[in-house]
Amino acid sequence: MSSLRRPSLPVRAAVHLGVYLVAATMLAPFLWMLLTSLKTDQEAAQAPTLGNLLPAVWQWRNYPRAVEAADLHLYYANSTVVAVVTTVLAVAHNALAGFAFAKMRFAGRRVLFWMTLATMMLPMQCFFIFAYLISRWLGFIDNWQALIVPFLASGFGVFYMRQAVSAVPDALLEAGRIDGMDDWDLFWTIVRPMAWPAITALAIFSFMNSWNNFFWPLIVIDSIGEKTLPLAVADLASGQYMQSWPETMAAATILILPLIVIFFFCQRAFVRGVALTGIKE
Repeated sequence: MSSLRRPSLPVRAAVHLGVYLVAATMLAPFLWMLLTSLKTDQEAAQAPTLGNLLPAVWQWRNYPRAVEAADLHLYYANSTVVAVVTTVLAVAHNALAGFAFAKMRFAGRRVLFWMTLATMMLPMQCFFIFAYLISRWLGFIDNWQALIVPFLASGFGVFYMRQAVSAVPDALLEAGRIDGMDDWDLFWTIVRPMAWPAITALAIFSFMNSWNNFFWPLIVIDSIGEKTLPLAVADLASGQYMQSWPETMAAATILILPLIVIFFFCQRAFVRGVALTGIKE
């Protein structure tokens, strides 16, 4: 029996170099944004070279200026509440729906599942007019319900959790039913602990989607007090509050900071959850 040979040192070095180059190209825009947020307006207007890559004097005051100029603390609070509530409710709905499609047998299950998948094939831009009309009919315009309710379930979330729950052995569920457990007990006691990495990954996806959502809030939110952080950063970039690239970049850095922190602390569960959904029975 032939065994797999380990790649030679030059091949491994070339592979690692390629990975580092790809990572560098992805990190470069974030590094440019961070460094620009710490420069003066004159330095930010100069063509980027190796000589002026770093700020001559680190302008940390750009951050409090950006917060004060656009009242980012208010929008930060709005985004936090909307993202947290949306994440908790969306994970609950999608996990229960995924459990139903994966482990329960009922009439029309396949048809409903394929209809759910069909919603993934159209972006928001294709049906936002109908979504807006329905939201207006329900009174979900210019309030937080407009930002939360439409995202309480998604085709991707249901499909993702269905794949994760499918990896749970049916024998465990049958043993639970013999012990007298109902469907809710099976989900909470058996399925939830085994699918926890996938649930964590879905929570990260849901939080990122809600936190970064720009198109839908732009349509349904009119009041300044109800705006979320992406809308405030867009107003900054358009020069509504100020015309300063460093302060705009400071606001953008504040925008992505929670996503970086969450992924840093949950990256292991995130990777396990993504790998779990690819396992078949």
